[in-house]
Amino acid sequence: MAEASWSTDTGEAVYRSLDPVRNLRLRVHLQRITSGNFLHYQPAAQSGSDLIDLATFRPQPTASGHRPDEDEEEEIVIGWQEKLFSQFEVDLYQNEAACQSPLDCQYRQEILKLENSGGRKNRRIFTYTDSDRYTNLEEHCQKMTTAASEVPSFLVERMANVRRRRQDRRGMEGGILKSRIITWEPSEEFIKNSHVINTPLQTMYIMADLGPYGKLGYKKYEHVLCTLKVDSNGVITVKPDFTGLRAPYRIETEGEKQELWKYTIDNVSSLAQPEEEEREQRVFKDLYGRHKEYLSSLVGTDFEMTVPGTLRLFVNGEVVSAQGYEYDNLYVHFFVELPTTNWSSPALQQLSGITQTCATKSLGMDKVAYFCYPFTFEAFFLHKDESADALPEWPVLYCEVLSLDFWQRYRVEGYGAVVLPATPGSYTLTVSTWRPMELGTVAELRRFFIGGSLELEDPSYVRIPGTFKGERLSRFGLRTETTGSVTFRLHCLQQSRAFMESSSLRKRMQSMLDRLEGFSQQSSVHNVMEAFYRARRRMQEARESLPQDLVGPSETLES
Repeated sequence: MAEASWSTDTGEAVYRSLDPVRNLRLRVHLQRITSGNFLHYQPAAQSGSDLIDLATFRPQPTASGHRPDEDEEEEIVIGWQEKLFSQFEVDLYQNEAACQSPLDCQYRQEILKLENSGGRKNRRIFTYTDSDRYTNLEEHCQKMTTAASEVPSFLVERMANVRRRRQDRRGMEGGILKSRIITWEPSEEFIKNSHVINTPLQTMYIMADLGPYGKLGYKKYEHVLCTLKVDSNGVITVKPDFTGLRAPYRIETEGEKQELWKYTIDNVSSLAQPEEEEREQRVFKDLYGRHKEYLSSLVGTDFEMTVPGTLRLFVNGEVVSAQGYEYDNLYVHFFVELPTTNWSSPALQQLSGITQTCATKSLGMDKVAYFCYPFTFEAFFLHKDESADALPEWPVLYCEVLSLDFWQRYRVEGYGAVVLPATPGSYTLTVSTWRPMELGTVAELRRFFIGGSLELEDPSYVRIPGTFKGERLSRFGLRTETTGSVTFRLHCLQQSRAFMESSSLRKRMQSMLDRLEGFSQQSSVHNVMEAFYRARRRMQEARESLPQDLVGPSETLES
C-alpha cells in the first residue's frame, strides 16, 4: 500500500562544515512500494481440487539463488567517496579485456577480492565516485530544465567543455613562467583548460539499480538517489536534502511494469567527542589571539600626536557624480590648494587626482555620470598670530570636468571650486561649474569636430589665485557659460593637542576654530562688499568725466 504523502522538494541544500569531509556518513534506505508482478501463480498439486493451495502464492527463488523479498528493501551506510560496485560493474570488470585504464585494473582487483570473500554487501544501492567516468559524463551532459525535449543552447555547450572539477597543477620552479603570457592562437584544448577556473570541486553520486527480478546490471534501470558536491572551502551541496523528519522521496520507474520505490537519506556522521571539541576550541582561541596580536602590531600602541600649536586636518572625500553637461564620457581632474601662509602637507602627500572616464545615464532631464572615486589627504595648520586681524585662510578644492570622444579628443566642460568645510563632520557639496566660450558658430563647430576649446591656463583663476599679489583682479572681456555641477562627499576630521590640554588653551583654540568656521561666510561677505565698492567707485569716476551741466547732486563715496 502506497503512502499518502511524499517529499516533493528535491532541490539542493548547502551546508558548511569545518570538519574533514572524510568523516561524512550517510544512511540510505530503499524500499519497493508496488510491483506489477509480485504474485507467482502455480497450478494446484492435486487435480480436481476446488481450492488453491496458499503455497502457490509463495515467492519463488530466482536464478541467482536469493528470494525476491530480499530485493524489496535495502539499507546501507555510505562514507564519503566510498566505492560500492553495481552489478553492471561486477560483470564488466570480471572480463580482463574490458580493463583499459589503471583505475579499471584496480577495480578488477577489488571485485575479485570481494568475490573471494563472499560477495559484495550491497545489491541495488551503489556509488559513483569522483574518479569514475560517469561523474565527468554527468557534468558534461547536465540539463538546464526538466523538459524531455530540451535542446542545449550554445552557452550550455561551451560551458560543458569547461572542466569544473579538481585540477591538479604543479607549481613552477622559482616562479619562472614555463609558457607564454599571451597565446595568440589558442587551441580547443587550451580553451577548455584555461577558460574558467572555479573552486576545486569533488562529486559523488549515490545510485540505485531498480531493475526487475533477475534483471539487475542494466544501465537503463540506474537512477540517481543523491548527489554530493564538496569544495575546498568546506561547502557541502546535497541534492536532494537529507530526509530528517520529512516524508521519504519517491521514484516511479517507466516501462511496461511500472514500479514505485521510496527512499530516505539521513546524516549519521559521528559526533565529535567532548575532548575533541575542547581541543578544537583551544586551537581556535589561540588562533584568534594570535590574529588579534597581529592586528595590534599593525596599529601600534602609541597614539600619534600633533606638534603643539598645530591643527591637523584629515579629509576623506569622494567624487560622487557629475551632471548637466553637454557631452558624454566625462572625467574630473581635481586638486586641493593650500594657502601659502601657515599651511603645509607631508612630503609624499598627493593633493590632486583624476577620476576614471564614465559614461552618462539619463536621470530625468539631466545626464548623470557616477564616478564614486575616493581620495584622501591631510594638511597641517600652524597658528602663530591670534590677533583679530589675522583671519586664517582655508584650503580650496578645485575641479575641472572634461569629456572624451571616440578619437580620444578631450573638451573642457567646466571649472569649479569650493572652500573645504572648516568644522569636522560629513558634508555633501554640489559645485556649480562654468567654462570660457567664444561667440560664433565657427567656435562651436571647431569644438565639436576638432575637440579643442578655450581653457584656463591656471585653473585657480576660478577664484582668486594664490599667486595673485595685486589689489584688483580683472576678468573684463572673459565670456563664460554656465554648465553642469559636480557632487563631492567629504568627511572632515581635525586633530589638535589643544583639545585635550588645559581649559585656557582650549578656549584659545575654540576662538581660533570659531574664526575658521566663520571664514567662508566672512570671505563671501567681503567679496560682495568689495564688488559693491568697486561699482560705486566706477560710477563716481563716470560722473566726474561727464560735463558739469549733466551731473546731478554730487554723491560722495562715503555716502
